[in-house]
Amino acid sequence: MKRSANPAPTPAEGGRAVTTATEPVSSPARKRPRLSRRYLLRRLADVVVTLFGVAVSAFVLLRLLPGDEVTGRLGVEAGNLTPAQLESVRAYYGLDQPLPMQFLSWMGSVFQGNFGVSVTTGEPVSTLLANALPVTVELALLSTLIGVGLGVPLGVLAAAKSNGPGDAAAQTFSLLGLGIPNFVLASGIIAFLSAQFGYFPSAAEYVGITDSPLVNLQQQMYPALVLGFALAATVMRTTRSAFLEQSAQDFVRTARGKGLSNSRVRWRHVLHNASIPIVTITGIQLGYLLGGTIVVEQVFGLPGLGRLVLTGIQQREYAVVQSVVLVIAAMFVLVNLCVDLLYARIDPRVQLS
Repeated sequence: MKRSANPAPTPAEGGRAVTTATEPVSSPARKRPRLSRRYLLRRLADVVVTLFGVAVSAFVLLRLLPGDEVTGRLGVEAGNLTPAQLESVRAYYGLDQPLPMQFLSWMGSVFQGNFGVSVTTGEPVSTLLANALPVTVELALLSTLIGVGLGVPLGVLAAAKSNGPGDAAAQTFSLLGLGIPNFVLASGIIAFLSAQFGYFPSAAEYVGITDSPLVNLQQQMYPALVLGFALAATVMRTTRSAFLEQSAQDFVRTARGKGLSNSRVRWRHVLHNASIPIVTITGIQLGYLLGGTIVVEQVFGLPGLGRLVLTGIQQREYAVVQSVVLVIAAMFVLVNLCVDLLYARIDPRVQLS
């Protein structure tokens, strides 16, 4: 497929090999670009390099922290051991080996599907991941639905009534969403619920969605609202900016000249052409949420990835923290790849090469 005239990189892609033309998406003569094998191979190579870099970084940074798995497991009792006993325990956990050997041993186990065993609980790390991952994924998806469901309509309405009272109200909402820390909003919700209704969201034991969907939704709803509020503010500002930029294009005047209603022009034509920045910021925020929101999960008592990482760092659980960080990085890379592929579905002018 030949490139359109005057290609320009999309604002969301920066240096990536994704280009678009200056014409509106509604150009009927365009065909959807094919996904080249070269592009897939290059992205696969990027994924391998990224995950390897994350694995090395997590391994090194954990070793820079004071203490190790032995002191994290025994605590102050480690001071009662003789040097010979301490060395024996360290050898049992493989901590007496050189760091490169420890890293290669861990990576070899990961390639075999073995993420190690928790020193504190004795459970396989894969079991801990299987329990925590669905909690974080569900929370991230609910928060994203709330954020996009609020942010996009507010952004469109604010741009349609630019510099009016509605725009001012939406801008105030976005400032509050970006300015109020998550832990403050989460603490305020818990204080209100406990004072008015005697309900403590973090007091009950977590119930999975397969065990009781209604109870699970009650436990996930409030942390999702906290995270979705901040996400909605970000999406609203991005939507407003992109919508105003597209509203000044020639195809909008042409559509109105053909007699199309303002609502159809806004929601079908302008919003569609402004969707790439919205998809970009949504993908970035979703990747961040999939990484585990430590503060919100801790406040509401959700056993997700963020809480698992925090506990692992406090107890120097090397295998747990390294494996969780690697899984988080893999999910973030996967989200970025899906966003890139979604560009080509939204805008036929986007070329993945």
